[in-house]
Amino acid sequence: MAWVLLFVAGLVEVGWVIGMKYSQGFTRPIPSILTVIGIFASVLLLERAARDLPVATAYAVWGGFGALGTAVMAMILLGEPLGLQRLAGIALIVGGIVTLKMA
Repeated sequence: MAWVLLFVAGLVEVGWVIGMKYSQGFTRPIPSILTVIGIFASVLLLERAARDLPVATAYAVWGGFGALGTAVMAMILLGEPLGLQRLAGIALIVGGIVTLKMA
């Protein structure tokens, strides 16, 4: 169950990070409120997962999954470029997450 919570925490993290872009510096009320709620929800889910997982592993996977998801969603939603260096970075993140999961 802890891994499921951590996965959901990562999804919520992606949501709030992308939400920061839509909040336009926290000047737009609805995206700003949703972003702040997402921050709290993501950290709460991380905390719950870290009760049963090593905290270093939980935090690294949460951060890695968030970075991976944010990079992909930024390319899809915000039109950020996809290049060889980005793909290599994404591959390294995925490799790190898999390694931590197996450890």
